[in-house]
Amino acid sequence: MATLTEAPPPLSPTAPDKKPPRRRGRWTPYWLLLPGMLWLIVFFALPMIYQASTSVQTGSLEDGYKVTWHLATYWDALSEYWPKFARSVLYAAAATVLCLLLGYPLAYLIAFRAGRWRNLIMILVIAPFFTSFLIRTLAWKTILADGGPVVAALNSLHVLDVTGWLGWTAGDRVLATPLAVVCGLTYNFLPFMILPLYTSLERIDVRLHEAAGDLYAKPITTFRRVTFPLSMPGVVSGTLLTFIPAAGDYVNAELLGSTHTRMIGNVIQTQFLRVLDYPTAAALSFILMAAILLMITFYIRRSGTEDLV
Repeated sequence: MATLTEAPPPLSPTAPDKKPPRRRGRWTPYWLLLPGMLWLIVFFALPMIYQASTSVQTGSLEDGYKVTWHLATYWDALSEYWPKFARSVLYAAAATVLCLLLGYPLAYLIAFRAGRWRNLIMILVIAPFFTSFLIRTLAWKTILADGGPVVAALNSLHVLDVTGWLGWTAGDRVLATPLAVVCGLTYNFLPFMILPLYTSLERIDVRLHEAAGDLYAKPITTFRRVTFPLSMPGVVSGTLLTFIPAAGDYVNAELLGSTHTRMIGNVIQTQFLRVLDYPTAAALSFILMAAILLMITFYIRRSGTEDLV
C-alpha cells in the first residue's frame, strides 16, 4: 500500500536582518535642558568659582589681588564675626517659626474652608510681591514708629515688658531692636511659607478626614495623626524657603535695626562695598553657605521626609 505524502512547501528565503528603527528625538530632552544648564553655569557656577578664588587671595585694591591660597582668611573671618553668624541664625529661626505659626492656619483655611473666597485670599497672600521689597520694608518703619498705634497696643498689653526682659526691645521702643528686624523678616517671607503649605494641604484627600471621624477621632487627633504628617513636605519646603533667604538678608536689619542688630549679610555688604576687603567678604559668604547647607542636611534628615513640594 502506497502512502501519498505531500511535498513540504518550499522554504522561503531567509529575510535579511533588519536594524532596529533609529529612535527619533532621543537628544530632545538634552536640548531642552541646555538653556537652563548654560544659565546655571554662567550665572551660578562661574561666579561661585570666582568667589572661591577671591577668598584665598591676598593683596589690596590698589596693588591688586593674587591667589596665594591664604586659607587663614576663613579662620580670621569666622573668629571675628561669629556673633553676627549666631545672630543671623537666631533671627532667621525666629522668623521661620513665626511664619509657620501664622502661615499654617491660613494655608489650612485656604485649602479646606475658603470655598469661593479661595482665589481672593490667594491674591491677598501674594499681593506683597506686587511692590518692591524695599518699599515693603520701609513701610514697617511707619507701622512700628514710636508713639504709633502698634506700639501703644503692645504697651497696653504689656507685651513690651516681656520682650524687653528678653532683650528684644528697648523700653517703649520697637524700632532699632531685634523685634523690629524679626517682624520685617516675618512679613517679607511669610508668602514663601504659605504657598508650599497650601500646595501640600490641597493634595490631602478629604475622605481621610471623614474616615478619621468615622473612627471617632477628635479633630485635634485627626490633625495630629493625619493632616500634619501628610503636610510635612509643605512644612519642610516652607521652612527652607523662609530660613535660607532670612539668614542672609541684610535689608531688614539695615532699615529696621541698629548697629546692635546687624546680621552677617550686613557685614558681607560692608566688606564688599565699603571696606573693599573682597577676600574677607568672599570667605564670609562661603562660611554662611556651608553653615546653611549643613543645617539643611541635618534638618531634612530629622524631618523624616525627602519629598518636597
